[in-house]
Amino acid sequence: MSAQKYFLTGASGGLGLELARAILAKSHTVVAAVLRTDAMAELAREFGDRLVVERLDVTDPAQIRDVAARHADVDVIINNAGGAVIGAMEELSDAEVKQQLDLNLVGPINVTRAFLPALRAKKSGRIVYITSVGGRVGFASGAMYHAAKFGLEGFAEATAQEIAEFGIHTLIIEPGSMKTNFQANIRWTQETDAYRNSAVGAVRRYIEEHGEANTAGDPVKIADAIYELTQQAEPPLRTALGVDTFATLQKAYSDSLKTLEAQKALAQSVAFEGKTGFMPNA
Repeated sequence: MSAQKYFLTGASGGLGLELARAILAKSHTVVAAVLRTDAMAELAREFGDRLVVERLDVTDPAQIRDVAARHADVDVIINNAGGAVIGAMEELSDAEVKQQLDLNLVGPINVTRAFLPALRAKKSGRIVYITSVGGRVGFASGAMYHAAKFGLEGFAEATAQEIAEFGIHTLIIEPGSMKTNFQANIRWTQETDAYRNSAVGAVRRYIEEHGEANTAGDPVKIADAIYELTQQAEPPLRTALGVDTFATLQKAYSDSLKTLEAQKALAQSVAFEGKTGFMPNA
């Protein structure tokens, strides 16, 4: 395939940096949207003008619109920027609630809205959303992170159906734990006595004591896998990446299906006779 132009948020570290390197190594161009432009200096020396660095705060819609206007010729958009605030939902400040939604949900929505007209006009493209196993399964201590990632999965799934007819493919990538600086960058709430010995406290202690040791995902391999998915003619809507993601989702889906099947008679009992209900995708 000929060289393409990728737009990548959160490219300055962790998975984003490995994605940038993997894509550049395949002779494509990467527009790296970052808060810290100096973090891209090494890649810039290695790959020259095929790396275009843009300073971008993905929580600022005006900045997003400006950068999208400068790069209307992109072929692949990867929404990778994100981060977590860990702690009891009740412990989060109003500012932290807003930050989690703006960074992990509203930001990717605004990126999509800004770039979509150009992709639609040329009737091709890929839009990638790096969500998480936390976009399908919730854990105590991550309520607002999960709210944002669950929301992003719903947004991406619905938008995929709206834009498929324009030749644009949507990819939802669900990584599990990986050896990046994600854990080091976790922001913790101020722990309160009420939650110290609760389910929230147990998760906090698990992350603090065992998080690094139990981390399983290789970010280089994950980046390579994501790149290959963007090159597929018909990529799947969702892809689970990681042994922990696969095991967690397999159990969650199995348990959910059993629960749903047990409710079949009750679900059907509340319907008007002969009505099938609202099923636009049936």
